[in-house]
Amino acid sequence: MTIELGPSFEVIDPRFRRLAFPNVHVEKLADGCRWAEGPAWFAAGRYLVWSDIPNDRMLRWDETDGSVSVFRQPAMNTNGHTVDLQGRLVSCEHRGRCVSRTEHDGSRTVLASHIDGKRFNSPNDVVVKSDGSIWFSDPSYGIDSDYEGDAAESEIGDRCVYRIAPDGRSVVRVADGFVQPNGLAFSPDESLLYVADTGATHRVDGPRHIRRFRVGADGVSLSDGEVFAESACGLFDGFRVDAQGHLWTSAGDGVHCYAADGALLGKIRLPEAAANVCFGGAKLNRLFICATTSLYAVYLNARGAGRPESAG
Repeated sequence: MTIELGPSFEVIDPRFRRLAFPNVHVEKLADGCRWAEGPAWFAAGRYLVWSDIPNDRMLRWDETDGSVSVFRQPAMNTNGHTVDLQGRLVSCEHRGRCVSRTEHDGSRTVLASHIDGKRFNSPNDVVVKSDGSIWFSDPSYGIDSDYEGDAAESEIGDRCVYRIAPDGRSVVRVADGFVQPNGLAFSPDESLLYVADTGATHRVDGPRHIRRFRVGADGVSLSDGEVFAESACGLFDGFRVDAQGHLWTSAGDGVHCYAADGALLGKIRLPEAAANVCFGGAKLNRLFICATTSLYAVYLNARGAGRPESAG
Protein backbone atom coordinates (compact mmCIF):
# COMPACT_ATOMS: atom_id res chain seq x y z
CA MET A 1 0.00 0.00 0.00
CA THR A 2 1.39 3.39 -1.03
CA ILE A 3 1.34 6.10 1.65
CA GLU A 4 0.18 9.36 0.13
CA LEU A 5 2.34 12.45 0.38
CA GLY A 6 1.15 15.26 2.61
CA PRO A 7 -0.51 18.49 1.46
CA SER A 8 2.86 20.18 0.94
CA PHE A 9 3.38 18.11 -2.20
CA GLU A 10 1.46 17.74 -5.45
CA VAL A 11 2.29 14.67 -7.54
CA ILE A 12 2.01 15.13 -11.31
CA ASP A 13 4.29 12.31 -12.45
CA PRO A 14 4.67 9.10 -10.36
CA ARG A 15 8.43 9.62 -10.36
CA PHE A 16 7.93 12.50 -7.94
CA ARG A 17 6.94 10.09 -5.16
CA ARG A 18 10.54 8.90 -4.93
CA LEU A 19 11.73 12.44 -4.24
CA ALA A 20 9.45 13.31 -1.32
CA PHE A 21 8.54 11.78 2.03
CA PRO A 22 4.93 11.17 3.16
CA ASN A 23 5.61 12.35 6.73
CA VAL A 24 7.41 15.58 5.81
CA HIS A 25 5.93 19.08 5.57
CA VAL A 26 7.20 22.49 4.55
CA GLU A 27 8.42 24.54 7.54
CA LYS A 28 8.43 28.34 7.78
CA LEU A 29 11.76 29.47 9.23
CA ALA A 30 11.44 33.26 9.02
CA ASP A 31 9.16 36.03 7.75
CA GLY A 32 8.94 39.82 7.61
CA CYS A 33 10.71 40.34 4.26
CA ARG A 34 9.53 42.47 1.36
CA TRP A 35 11.13 40.30 -1.34
CA ALA A 36 13.22 37.37 -0.14
CA GLU A 37 15.84 36.17 -2.62
CA GLY A 38 19.22 34.53 -3.20
CA PRO A 39 19.72 31.90 -0.44
CA ALA A 40 23.28 30.61 0.10
CA TRP A 41 24.21 27.80 2.49
CA PHE A 42 27.43 27.87 4.55
CA ALA A 43 28.11 24.29 5.56
CA ALA A 44 30.98 25.02 7.97
CA GLY A 45 28.92 27.47 10.01
CA ARG A 46 25.58 25.69 9.58
CA TYR A 47 23.81 28.87 8.54
CA LEU A 48 21.98 30.34 5.57
CA VAL A 49 22.32 33.85 4.17
CA TRP A 50 19.67 35.42 1.95
CA SER A 51 18.62 38.82 0.58
CA ASP A 52 15.67 41.03 1.42
CA ILE A 53 16.19 43.26 -1.60
CA PRO A 54 13.80 46.23 -1.08
CA ASN A 55 14.79 46.48 2.59
CA ASP A 56 18.45 46.60 1.51
CA ARG A 57 19.57 43.95 3.93
CA MET A 58 20.93 40.42 4.07
CA LEU A 59 19.61 38.05 6.71
CA ARG A 60 21.12 35.02 8.42
CA TRP A 61 19.30 31.92 9.68
CA ASP A 62 21.24 29.73 12.14
CA GLU A 63 20.54 26.00 11.96
CA THR A 64 21.92 25.41 15.46
CA ASP A 65 19.21 27.41 17.25
CA GLY A 66 16.80 28.65 14.57
CA SER A 67 17.64 32.29 15.22
CA VAL A 68 17.42 34.99 12.56
CA SER A 69 19.68 38.03 12.52
CA VAL A 70 20.79 40.78 10.16
CA PHE A 71 23.90 39.66 8.32
CA ARG A 72 24.50 43.01 6.59
CA GLN A 73 22.66 46.31 6.26
CA PRO A 74 22.93 48.33 4.10
CA ALA A 75 23.70 45.62 1.58
CA MET A 76 23.82 47.32 -1.85
CA ASN A 77 20.39 45.81 -2.62
CA THR A 78 22.02 42.43 -3.18
CA ASN A 79 20.02 39.76 -4.97
CA GLY A 80 21.50 36.33 -5.74
CA HIS A 81 24.38 34.74 -3.84
CA THR A 82 26.59 31.69 -4.01
CA VAL A 83 29.72 30.41 -2.31
CA ASP A 84 32.98 29.99 -4.22
CA LEU A 85 35.47 27.13 -4.05
CA GLN A 86 37.26 28.81 -1.12
CA GLY A 87 34.08 29.26 0.91
CA ARG A 88 33.68 32.98 0.25
CA LEU A 89 30.34 34.66 -0.38
CA VAL A 90 29.82 35.85 -3.98
CA SER A 91 26.97 38.33 -4.44
CA CYS A 92 25.04 40.07 -7.19
CA GLU A 93 24.54 43.73 -6.27
CA HIS A 94 21.70 45.72 -7.76
CA ARG A 95 22.83 49.06 -6.39
CA GLY A 96 26.52 48.35 -6.93
CA ARG A 97 25.73 47.08 -10.44
CA CYS A 98 28.42 44.48 -9.96
CA VAL A 99 29.37 41.02 -8.76
CA SER A 100 31.26 41.21 -5.48
CA ARG A 101 32.95 38.83 -3.07
CA THR A 102 33.05 38.96 0.71
CA GLU A 103 36.52 37.92 1.84
CA HIS A 104 37.22 35.79 4.89
CA ASP A 105 38.08 38.93 6.86
CA GLY A 106 34.74 40.54 5.93
CA SER A 107 36.10 42.98 3.37
CA ARG A 108 34.38 43.46 -0.01
CA THR A 109 36.05 42.90 -3.37
CA VAL A 110 34.40 43.90 -6.64
CA LEU A 111 34.92 41.07 -9.14
CA ALA A 112 33.19 42.57 -12.17
CA SER A 113 31.36 45.85 -12.74
CA HIS A 114 31.89 46.67 -16.43
CA ILE A 115 31.97 45.04 -19.85
CA ASP A 116 33.62 46.90 -22.74
CA GLY A 117 33.84 49.98 -20.55
CA LYS A 118 30.12 50.02 -19.76
CA ARG A 119 28.49 49.33 -16.40
CA PHE A 120 26.40 46.22 -15.97
CA ASN A 121 22.65 46.70 -15.55
CA SER A 122 22.09 44.93 -12.21
CA PRO A 123 23.60 41.44 -11.78
CA ASN A 124 20.86 39.13 -10.56
CA ASP A 125 21.87 35.50 -10.06
CA VAL A 126 25.21 33.74 -9.91
CA VAL A 127 26.78 30.28 -9.92
CA VAL A 128 30.38 29.07 -9.55
CA LYS A 129 31.63 26.34 -11.89
CA SER A 130 34.06 23.64 -10.73
CA ASP A 131 36.94 25.37 -12.56
CA GLY A 132 36.42 28.46 -10.39
CA SER A 133 34.77 30.58 -13.08
CA ILE A 134 31.77 32.67 -12.05
CA TRP A 135 28.68 32.85 -14.28
CA PHE A 136 25.97 35.47 -13.74
CA SER A 137 22.86 36.97 -15.32
CA ASP A 138 22.37 40.70 -15.86
CA PRO A 139 18.73 41.79 -16.34
CA SER A 140 17.55 45.34 -15.66
CA TYR A 141 15.46 44.88 -12.51
CA GLY A 142 17.82 46.83 -10.26
CA ILE A 143 17.87 49.89 -12.50
CA ASP A 144 14.20 49.85 -13.53
CA SER A 145 13.19 51.78 -10.40
CA ASP A 146 14.40 52.87 -6.99
CA TYR A 147 12.58 50.00 -5.25
CA GLU A 148 15.30 47.35 -5.66
CA GLY A 149 18.26 49.56 -6.54
CA ASP A 150 18.86 52.92 -8.21
CA ALA A 151 16.85 53.89 -11.29
CA ALA A 152 19.12 54.41 -14.27
CA GLU A 153 19.41 53.87 -18.01
CA SER A 154 21.14 50.76 -19.26
CA GLU A 155 24.63 51.54 -20.54
CA ILE A 156 24.95 48.16 -22.27
CA GLY A 157 21.55 48.26 -23.94
CA ASP A 158 21.18 44.51 -23.63
CA ARG A 159 20.49 41.83 -21.02
CA CYS A 160 22.88 38.88 -21.12
CA VAL A 161 24.74 36.16 -19.25
CA TYR A 162 28.44 36.62 -18.48
CA ARG A 163 31.44 34.61 -17.27
CA ILE A 164 34.26 35.81 -15.03
CA ALA A 165 37.43 33.80 -15.69
CA PRO A 166 38.85 31.72 -12.81
CA ASP A 167 41.77 34.14 -12.44
CA GLY A 168 39.35 37.10 -12.45
CA ARG A 169 41.22 38.84 -15.23
CA SER A 170 38.54 38.77 -17.90
CA VAL A 171 34.78 38.95 -18.25
CA VAL A 172 33.07 37.71 -21.40
CA ARG A 173 29.51 37.54 -22.66
CA VAL A 174 28.50 33.88 -23.03
CA ALA A 175 24.80 34.11 -23.93
CA ASP A 176 22.39 36.75 -25.23
CA GLY A 177 18.98 36.90 -26.87
CA PHE A 178 17.08 37.25 -23.57
CA VAL A 179 14.43 39.72 -22.53
CA GLN A 180 15.34 39.38 -18.84
CA PRO A 181 17.85 36.60 -18.00
CA ASN A 182 17.42 35.47 -14.42
CA GLY A 183 18.21 32.25 -12.52
CA LEU A 184 20.93 29.92 -13.77
CA ALA A 185 22.45 26.58 -12.82
CA PHE A 186 24.63 23.86 -14.30
CA SER A 187 23.67 20.21 -14.67
CA PRO A 188 25.59 17.86 -12.32
CA ASP A 189 28.27 17.12 -14.94
CA GLU A 190 28.34 20.78 -16.06
CA SER A 191 27.63 19.81 -19.67
CA LEU A 192 24.44 21.90 -19.62
CA LEU A 193 23.62 25.40 -18.42
CA TYR A 194 20.01 26.26 -17.61
CA VAL A 195 18.95 29.93 -17.71
CA ALA A 196 15.55 31.39 -16.85
CA ASP A 197 14.05 34.26 -18.83
CA THR A 198 11.46 36.26 -16.88
CA GLY A 199 10.75 38.69 -19.71
CA ALA A 200 7.00 38.51 -19.05
CA THR A 201 7.60 41.17 -16.39
CA HIS A 202 8.37 43.64 -19.19
CA ARG A 203 6.37 42.37 -22.16
CA VAL A 204 2.78 41.15 -22.22
CA ASP A 205 3.81 38.24 -24.42
CA GLY A 206 7.29 37.98 -22.92
CA PRO A 207 9.02 34.72 -22.02
CA ARG A 208 8.37 32.84 -18.80
CA HIS A 209 10.59 29.87 -19.43
CA ILE A 210 13.92 28.15 -18.76
CA ARG A 211 16.34 27.59 -21.64
CA ARG A 212 18.95 24.85 -21.79
CA PHE A 213 22.37 25.43 -23.37
CA ARG A 214 25.09 22.91 -24.16
CA VAL A 215 28.51 23.79 -22.76
CA GLY A 216 31.33 23.36 -25.29
CA ALA A 217 34.46 21.28 -24.80
CA ASP A 218 36.31 24.50 -23.94
CA GLY A 219 34.07 24.90 -20.88
CA VAL A 220 33.11 28.40 -21.98
CA SER A 221 31.16 28.44 -25.24
CA LEU A 222 27.43 27.71 -25.28
CA SER A 223 25.20 26.34 -28.03
CA ASP A 224 21.56 25.39 -28.69
CA GLY A 225 19.59 27.26 -26.00
CA GLU A 226 16.29 25.52 -26.63
CA VAL A 227 13.34 26.04 -24.26
CA PHE A 228 13.46 23.40 -21.52
CA ALA A 229 10.27 24.27 -19.63
CA GLU A 230 7.47 26.87 -19.70
CA SER A 231 5.90 28.18 -16.51
CA ALA A 232 2.15 27.77 -16.23
CA CYS A 233 1.98 29.65 -12.93
CA GLY A 234 3.82 32.91 -12.49
CA LEU A 235 7.48 33.01 -13.45
CA PHE A 236 10.48 30.76 -13.04
CA ASP A 237 13.05 32.81 -11.15
CA GLY A 238 15.88 31.10 -9.27
CA PHE A 239 16.44 27.34 -9.29
CA ARG A 240 18.91 24.57 -8.50
CA VAL A 241 19.68 21.09 -9.81
CA ASP A 242 20.02 18.00 -7.61
CA ALA A 243 22.62 15.24 -7.95
CA GLN A 244 20.30 13.17 -10.16
CA GLY A 245 19.70 16.03 -12.58
CA HIS A 246 16.23 17.08 -11.40
CA LEU A 247 15.63 20.81 -11.63
CA TRP A 248 13.88 22.48 -8.66
CA THR A 249 12.61 25.90 -9.67
CA SER A 250 10.68 28.71 -8.03
CA ALA A 251 7.24 29.51 -9.46
CA GLY A 252 4.08 31.43 -8.65
CA ASP A 253 2.58 28.69 -6.48
CA GLY A 254 5.74 27.33 -4.87
CA VAL A 255 8.51 25.11 -6.25
CA HIS A 256 8.21 22.96 -9.38
CA CYS A 257 10.35 19.87 -9.93
CA TYR A 258 11.36 18.86 -13.45
CA ALA A 259 13.08 15.71 -14.65
CA ALA A 260 16.10 16.04 -16.91
CA ASP A 261 13.84 15.05 -19.82
CA GLY A 262 11.73 18.18 -19.25
CA ALA A 263 8.73 16.48 -17.64
CA LEU A 264 7.06 18.29 -14.74
CA LEU A 265 7.14 15.75 -11.91
CA GLY A 266 5.50 17.60 -9.06
CA LYS A 267 5.22 20.71 -6.94
CA ILE A 268 5.98 21.89 -3.44
CA ARG A 269 2.99 24.05 -2.57
CA LEU A 270 3.48 27.38 -0.79
CA PRO A 271 1.05 30.14 0.21
CA GLU A 272 3.14 32.78 -1.60
CA ALA A 273 5.20 33.03 -4.78
CA ALA A 274 8.69 31.57 -4.58
CA ALA A 275 11.73 33.48 -5.83
CA ASN A 276 14.74 31.23 -5.31
CA VAL A 277 15.99 28.02 -3.71
CA CYS A 278 19.14 26.26 -2.59
CA PHE A 279 20.09 22.92 -1.09
CA GLY A 280 21.67 22.84 2.34
CA GLY A 281 21.89 21.01 5.63
CA ALA A 282 24.44 18.39 6.65
CA LYS A 283 23.43 16.03 3.84
CA LEU A 284 22.41 18.64 1.25
CA ASN A 285 18.92 17.14 1.33
CA ARG A 286 17.11 20.16 2.71
CA LEU A 287 15.68 22.60 0.20
CA PHE A 288 15.61 26.21 1.42
CA ILE A 289 13.06 28.41 -0.33
CA CYS A 290 12.89 32.20 -0.46
CA ALA A 291 9.23 33.05 -1.10
CA THR A 292 8.19 36.71 -1.16
CA THR A 293 7.99 37.58 2.56
CA SER A 294 9.32 34.36 4.07
CA LEU A 295 12.01 31.70 4.23
CA TYR A 296 10.83 28.09 4.09
CA ALA A 297 12.56 24.70 4.14
CA VAL A 298 11.63 21.11 3.41
CA TYR A 299 13.53 17.82 3.58
CA LEU A 300 13.62 15.84 0.32
CA ASN A 301 14.78 12.46 -0.87
CA ALA A 302 17.26 14.31 -3.09
CA ARG A 303 20.63 15.95 -2.62
CA GLY A 304 21.98 19.09 -4.16
CA ALA A 305 24.49 18.63 -6.95
CA GLY A 306 28.14 19.50 -6.47
CA ARG A 307 29.78 20.97 -3.41
CA PRO A 308 28.07 21.37 0.00
CA GLU A 309 26.47 24.64 -1.06
CA SER A 310 23.96 25.82 -3.61
CA ALA A 311 22.48 29.33 -4.08
CA GLY A 312 21.49 32.31 -6.36
